[in-house]
Amino acid sequence: MKKLILVLLGTAGLATAGHAQGVKLGVKAGVNLANYGGDGKKLIEDTFGTDVKSLVGFHGGVMLNAPLSSDGFFAIQPELLYSQKGGRLEEDGDKITFRQSYLDLPVLARINAGGFIFELGPQASLLLSSKTKVEVGGQSNEESDTDGMNKFQVGYAAGVGYQLSSGPNFTIRYNGNFTSIDEDSDKDSKITHQVFQFSVGYLFGGK
Repeated sequence: MKKLILVLLGTAGLATAGHAQGVKLGVKAGVNLANYGGDGKKLIEDTFGTDVKSLVGFHGGVMLNAPLSSDGFFAIQPELLYSQKGGRLEEDGDKITFRQSYLDLPVLARINAGGFIFELGPQASLLLSSKTKVEVGGQSNEESDTDGMNKFQVGYAAGVGYQLSSGPNFTIRYNGNFTSIDEDSDKDSKITHQVFQFSVGYLFGGK
């Protein structure tokens, strides 16, 4: 939590420093297509005898675009997003859904080449909740528990998109984790998040 606060303070400082260059506030929202990665994913699949399938979730939040060049070609864009991640198992009508909710803070280097967007940067994540829903034989049970899970995670994000001069933008982004979801995992049981994000956003004041 302390690390996330430090990153947030650094982001605020960046926005203040870039104010004279036309920092713009924006909002965004969209759909997550999430799954797990790492050797731990294979352990889950071997245990249950079926593949871990992708989970559809939601993300949304705010962003700051701080241009570092006068023409807006290069900028730093920190964002603060609520994001749902996880995976699911399904076989013969029975389902197990793993859904984790995070507060994500990506800080992206962003290139705007004539409207075409290219972005890349690190991402810090704070775990908000973790729910497991089991649906077997027509019965459903859901539990919430974050014990044994890493509350703070470090990862990365990369994406492409298009920015309209009037403000709207559309992006496709991939983000993943260096940190395992579980606290006590080793190399052979490490489980990470793998998420594709499809977003619609709006920068107030245009690009």
